[in-house]
Amino acid sequence: MTLAGPLPTVETGEVTVVVVTRDRPDRVRDTIPHHRAPVIVVDNGSRVPPPVDGARLIRLDTNLGAAARNIGVRQATTPFVAFADDDSYWAPGSLARAAALLRAHPRTALLAAQVRVGTAGRLDPVSAGMAAAPLGTPPGGAGPSILGFLSCAVVVRRDAFLAAGGFQRRLFVYGEEALHAMDLAAAGWRLCYVPELVVHHFPDPAGRDPRARLRREARNRVLTALLRRPVRRVAGVVAAELRADPLAVCGVLRDLPWALRRRRRLPPEVESALRVLGQ
Repeated sequence: MTLAGPLPTVETGEVTVVVVTRDRPDRVRDTIPHHRAPVIVVDNGSRVPPPVDGARLIRLDTNLGAAARNIGVRQATTPFVAFADDDSYWAPGSLARAAALLRAHPRTALLAAQVRVGTAGRLDPVSAGMAAAPLGTPPGGAGPSILGFLSCAVVVRRDAFLAAGGFQRRLFVYGEEALHAMDLAAAGWRLCYVPELVVHHFPDPAGRDPRARLRREARNRVLTALLRRPVRRVAGVVAAELRADPLAVCGVLRDLPWALRRRRRLPPEVESALRVLGQ
């Protein structure tokens, strides 16, 4: 991926872009110049510091996974924070529009953008699912209600994100969004899909280890269910994951005491919305 062009001007001072990276300096170098707001790069223990011209760099000694974003949010001084991966960037105008929407909708904590993938701009299937709006649009809402998102394509209200606990470190990566979405909704916040906000994503065609990713996603689905869902739903999630890959479920066993200590049921209206979504 090579993204050429002049350095953009800052379109809003109300949003900080938090980028998490690890050992992908070329990706950081390509995407940072396209962010039209102040940028904080959180380096998840890379062997060599990434190039961050024009951005603030926070280096971590260890890889915290998605929880590294929490550190960037705490360091931000703006009321709103946009997340990006090292292979994604926000389209011009999106950050300023997101700030305006969050100001206009004070009970909204999270706006999810439309994600366009690769140079062809293919619509991400997750965005297509959000556009179907199974939960509807609340009166006066910024967009259709959602209970999930892609971490590289949301703008959050900083204080609400931190009050809800941010991303759970124990989940590490892959599927960490679901728990945070539940906790924001349980706290009374709205989460909305706004397709006029656009994120461009350029994932590596080689990707990560797909089998390892699937197992971690399965583990995190089980842990998230244990943390927040009714016993019957937990049993359903465990049964489904056992059929798919028993080894993935075995990875939950060492975290079982931790999850049970932190178990907290969701409000009925949030649980009902999850059932509408088939989750």
